[in-house]
Amino acid sequence: MAGRPLDVLEESLGTVVTISLKGGESYTGRLAGYDQHMNLVVESEEDTTVIRGDNVVSINT
Repeated sequence: MAGRPLDVLEESLGTVVTISLKGGESYTGRLAGYDQHMNLVVESEEDTTVIRGDNVVSINT
């Protein structure tokens, strides 16, 4: 997958992703949404999490 970051996020909507954060934490779940600041909404079996875009180090599908 290559392209502009927001295009890659659009293609990843509804798929399971693993998001690594600056603090060393990671979240795995279905990418439910995003905005122009790359804030992410990730849904897992337990909950829905909103992740601020400036904390994201990487997103793996």
